[in-house]
Amino acid sequence: MYDCIIIGAGPAGCTAAGRLAEKGRKVLLVERCRLPRYKSCSGVLIKKSMDFVKLYIGEETPVHTMCAPAENRGMIFTNDHGKEYRFEQEGLNVWRSSFDNWLAGKAVEKGVLLRDGTMAVSCEEQEDYVSVILHGEKTYTEKAKYVLDCEGVTGAVKRSLSAENNGYITTFQTFNRGSIDLDYHYFYAYLQPELSQYDAWFNVKDNLLVLGVSVKEAGKIKSYYENFLSYMKKEHNLYIEEETKAEKWLMPHIRPGCRVDYGTGRILFAGEAAGFLNPMGEGISAGMESGYWAAEAAAAHFENPQKVLDAYQKGAASLQAYMQRQWSFVGGIAGTFREME
Repeated sequence: MYDCIIIGAGPAGCTAAGRLAEKGRKVLLVERCRLPRYKSCSGVLIKKSMDFVKLYIGEETPVHTMCAPAENRGMIFTNDHGKEYRFEQEGLNVWRSSFDNWLAGKAVEKGVLLRDGTMAVSCEEQEDYVSVILHGEKTYTEKAKYVLDCEGVTGAVKRSLSAENNGYITTFQTFNRGSIDLDYHYFYAYLQPELSQYDAWFNVKDNLLVLGVSVKEAGKIKSYYENFLSYMKKEHNLYIEEETKAEKWLMPHIRPGCRVDYGTGRILFAGEAAGFLNPMGEGISAGMESGYWAAEAAAAHFENPQKVLDAYQKGAASLQAYMQRQWSFVGGIAGTFREME
């Protein structure tokens, strides 16, 4: 019997696992992929994420997780009328595979048992524990007093437990060798409706030009992506010598009110599984913070599941309010997200 089984070894899961282990709890962290595992992501640590790394992990983000240029200087938004908004801020450029693997290693150092290559198929709450069906080299069942699902929108557990969702956004991005007349130290977001159904973006990782679009209708990815390439060629002299990789991903579609699902009973959600996601898909800081508050709540009120859920909601209230303010701000500068204002 574990005190907590945590599903998903990303920023939310690793932060929560490490915190519970620090509190003396017996924790199993499962990850469906083999580590180091890759997630499609900008890999930009904003200042808030950097601060959480120092606060929750106790160390600075290590150099070996970073890619060139390691220094990120902020974000530049272009709204639906072509107006540019610059947000200067200290940040770091990392590969998620290296960064998440490092986080998982720090959790293990604190006493967490990690099983990668292990999928959580389903879980069911019993009278005083939760049974979790896991599938690795074989299918078997583990038990825990609590389960914390941090696997995001692609996980099986959240989908099996909740029929309600606001839909998904499909992201598509490519990595390219080439050149462009933009400063590689910034993350660029484009909110013009002719370029995407959500946002389009550009950043650089190890001298590879990353170009992406996000859509509500997956069948329209190709046309929006081609429009975005044409725009970047015209406005910023984009030249692509070779495309080295292309990838798709899913993220939650955040709707007005920024509804968050904290969980029920002994089963909690954190990170994107709960609905925490900031504008432009920034989910690392929200994942770490929500994972921390879920762990704090479980550690403080371990014998009373209702108090755990209440404490988690209270602890993460400022995070939810921050997310609402961020989305409202974006709604105010771009008609693309006007419903969020």
